[in-house]
Amino acid sequence: MVEPFLRSIAELQALGPSRFHDLHLAVTEAVNNAIIHAHLCQSDILVHIDVGISGGEVIVVVRDFGPGFDPSAIPDPRLPENLLLEGGRGVFLIRNLADVVEFRRADPGMTVMIKYFI
Repeated sequence: MVEPFLRSIAELQALGPSRFHDLHLAVTEAVNNAIIHAHLCQSDILVHIDVGISGGEVIVVVRDFGPGFDPSAIPDPRLPENLLLEGGRGVFLIRNLADVVEFRRADPGMTVMIKYFI
């Protein structure tokens, strides 16, 4: 559902195909993390996505309503000791695909702010 939602926002096309792809992948990872890790796949808990476009910036905020997590505790999936671990790749991708990423605690849950400069 993320891709059709993002494609419905005509202003996002200003990013160009490659950067739009990066945005799509980063937002999808954030939403998947919210569904799987924060909401434990409970279909009755919604993930909120807000998109703002202003002043040459695209800002997407993904919010979950789970217990939260410490983003600094996510191990680097590139390190040899972490290569076979299941977690951490989504946060790594989000951080590396966006221009700016901020993880913040909400009450309840977490928000992930994903920013791209146009």
